[in-house]
Amino acid sequence: MEKITQYQNKHVLILGFAKSGASAAEVLTQLGAIVTVSDTKDLTVDESALKLKEKGVTFTQDQSASVVNGFDILVKNPGIPYTNPVVVAAQANNMPVISEVELAGQVFSGELIAITGSNGKTTTTSLVTKLLANEREAGVALYAGNIGIPASTRAMTMTADDTLVIESSSFQLMGTKEFHPHIAVLTNIFASHLDYHGTRDNYVAAKMKITANQTADDFFVVNYDYEELALLAQSSRAQIIPFSRLGKSKLGAYVEDGKMYWQDEYIMDTNEMGVPGDHNVENALAAIAVAKLHGRSTKMIAEILKTFSGVRHRTQFVLEAEGRKFYNDSKATDIEATQMALAGFDNPVVLLAGGLDRGDTYEHLEADLGKHVRAVVLSGQTKDIFAKSAKAAGVEKIVFAEDIAAAVPMAWELSQPGDIILLSPAAASWDQYPNFETRGELFIQAVEKLTNKEEI
Repeated sequence: MEKITQYQNKHVLILGFAKSGASAAEVLTQLGAIVTVSDTKDLTVDESALKLKEKGVTFTQDQSASVVNGFDILVKNPGIPYTNPVVVAAQANNMPVISEVELAGQVFSGELIAITGSNGKTTTTSLVTKLLANEREAGVALYAGNIGIPASTRAMTMTADDTLVIESSSFQLMGTKEFHPHIAVLTNIFASHLDYHGTRDNYVAAKMKITANQTADDFFVVNYDYEELALLAQSSRAQIIPFSRLGKSKLGAYVEDGKMYWQDEYIMDTNEMGVPGDHNVENALAAIAVAKLHGRSTKMIAEILKTFSGVRHRTQFVLEAEGRKFYNDSKATDIEATQMALAGFDNPVVLLAGGLDRGDTYEHLEADLGKHVRAVVLSGQTKDIFAKSAKAAGVEKIVFAEDIAAAVPMAWELSQPGDIILLSPAAASWDQYPNFETRGELFIQAVEKLTNKEEI
C-alpha cells in the first residue's frame, strides 16, 4: 500500500526525544506533518536534533499541560507514564496518544510480525528474524522495536516484499490503536513493570493488545505451558498456534522425550540447542512455529538453532578461562529471568546479582539458589534483601561488592574449575547504571581484564 497521508499538515507533538522520538520525528516529517518535540533536556547541540531542525522540526523543553494546545496528535515515548501531565492533558482533550510502534505499523506495507512477553522477547525476535531471512523468494527480514532499533525507521525504508519483526514491550503496546501483526507471539507473562502499569491486570491487558486487531486470517502463537495464557488466547480472533515445552499441546511446536517437534515432524533434540536453558527451548519453539507457518525447511531451522549463541546480555556466553565459563545475563531484570538462567546450568554457579530495589523479595528464588548456586557476589540496592534469601537457601559464600567491576574478580576467587560465573541480577540496573546494556558491557570488560582474553 502507499505510505499514509493522514499526517499531512497535521500538528504532531512528540513527548520525549531519545531513539524512538527521533525516529518518529524523522518519519512524520517525511509524511508531511508539522512536528514539535518536547523534551526536558537541552538539545541545542544534539546532532540528531540539529538535523531535524534543518527539516523544520521545532524543539521545546516545555512539559506543562498547556504544551498540548494546538496539536492534533501526541506521540509518546514508551517509558513516559500515562500519569504525566502532558499525557493527561492530551487525553482530556481527546487527542490520540500513540507510540512510535503504532506509527511503524501504519506506514509499513509488508508482513508484520510482533513478539511480546515478560521474558524471551529479544531472543525469540532474533531467532525468528534469522529463520525468516533464510529461504526467501523475495525481500528481506529485519527486526526492530524494543530490541534497540526504532520500528518506524525500518518501516519507512522497507517494501511490501519484506518482513518486519518487532519486539514489542507492554509500554509500546499500550500506545497502539490500529497495530495489526499478521503473526503475534506471546512468550510468557510474569509480574513485571507494576510500578508503571499499577496492577497486573493492566499489564496483562497491555500485552494482549498485540492481538487486539488480528482477524481469522492471522496467527497468535502462544505458550500453552501457562494456563493463564491458554485462557487469554481464547479472546483472540486469530488462529491460535500453541507451543509447549511440557507437551501440553501437540497442535503446534512442542517437546516430547527431549525432542522438539512441529506437529508430528521431528525438528531436533533439545540438548543440541546452541544456548542453554528451558527458557531458550521455549523461545526456540515459538520461533519454530513462526518459521513453519512460513514453510521453512526443518533442515535449515535445526542448523540455525544449533549454531545460535544467544543475544548480547541475555544468557550470553562471554568466554572460558581456566575451566570457568562466564555468562552475561544482564537483561535479567526480574526474578523469573534469573530463575530461568539458573535452570539452564547443571554445573555449580557463582552468581553476581543485585540492583534497583522495586520492593521485590526473593523468597521464591531460594529453591533455585539452593539447587544451583555455590556463592553470590551482591551489589546495588537489593544486596541486603538478596543476601537474606541466599542465606536461607544455604548458599556457601555471600559477599558484597561496590559494583560489577569489583564483583568479577571476587567471583573468580570464589569459583572453582568447572563452575559457571553468571551475571544475572534479578533486578533492574537504574540504581547504578543507565541501562542493563551498560551493566552487561562493564561485566564483559571486567571479565576480559581479569582473564586477559577477549569475548568470543
